Amino acid sequence: MILAVDIGGTAVKLGLVDRAGVIHARHEESVCFDQYRTPVMTTVIRASQAFLARTGAQIEGVGVSATGQIDDRAGAVIGTNGTIPGYEGAQIARDMRKALRVPVYALNDANAAALGECFAGRGRGMAHVIMVTLGTGVGGGIVLGGKVFGGARGIAGELGHFTLYQDGEPCACGKRGCLERYASTSALVRRARAATGEAEMNGRIVFARAAQGDAAMQAVLDAWIADIAAGISGLVHIFNPQMVLIGGGVSAQEALLIKPLRARVLAGVMPRFAEGLRIEAAMLGNDAGMIGAARFYLDRSAEEAQHE
Repeated sequence: MILAVDIGGTAVKLGLVDRAGVIHARHEESVCFDQYRTPVMTTVIRASQAFLARTGAQIEGVGVSATGQIDDRAGAVIGTNGTIPGYEGAQIARDMRKALRVPVYALNDANAAALGECFAGRGRGMAHVIMVTLGTGVGGGIVLGGKVFGGARGIAGELGHFTLYQDGEPCACGKRGCLERYASTSALVRRARAATGEAEMNGRIVFARAAQGDAAMQAVLDAWIADIAAGISGLVHIFNPQMVLIGGGVSAQEALLIKPLRARVLAGVMPRFAEGLRIEAAMLGNDAGMIGAARFYLDRSAEEAQHE
């Protein structure tokens, strides 16, 4: 068994995952129960030790999916958005290896989710996949040749932060016009509030009204989907994937999101790039990170074995 650990900003999820990507036991625990006065990694290690003791599991190693910019060579947090006190600089792999006495490998959570979908989800059997997650922000991961693409330091795949509009809205990252400012569900809600003047607005309301034929909400959705499609089209031209997966809660909206998005992307890319290209909703949900972390462990341990 592999211990899969998914570290988020509010909770850590733990799972026992086999070599086929099946989760056999799971546990979740808060990492902010005392407003982060206890360091996140202290909580993660304690929870992992207790989980293993409770299940009696014998593990071969640990795969970690973690929020933030993760140097996947060192297994360390090298950048964050500053919202988790004391987290940046955490030596995830080193500290967990010392505590659990097994090999540990860590990668960014969005990259892990993409790898998980390719291992045991909608992208199973696909070698070249881009995953775009639409939520409060826009996250993503890139799998090329069956391996997660991390770039020089393992932090590639910040898909929400390439420029969609040169003179666009300011982004929290310090740039302007980032895809995240236009393609996130937060952006959808902002558009809907601007169109209706209603302060009480959320994504569920937008989709529900659009489904009922509300012309204003349909127009808001169309404009939002057009920006998502523009971003994805650019990624398709760069990476030439077999599949683009859409993650996040809104991905369940097949008729109102996935279908029109698919049509826009396929019509918007150069013809040869559209051949065989699939645009689909991700299927693993909150388990994608754990399953991807387990796969990352398998990939890295196999690579290291070859070099011995």
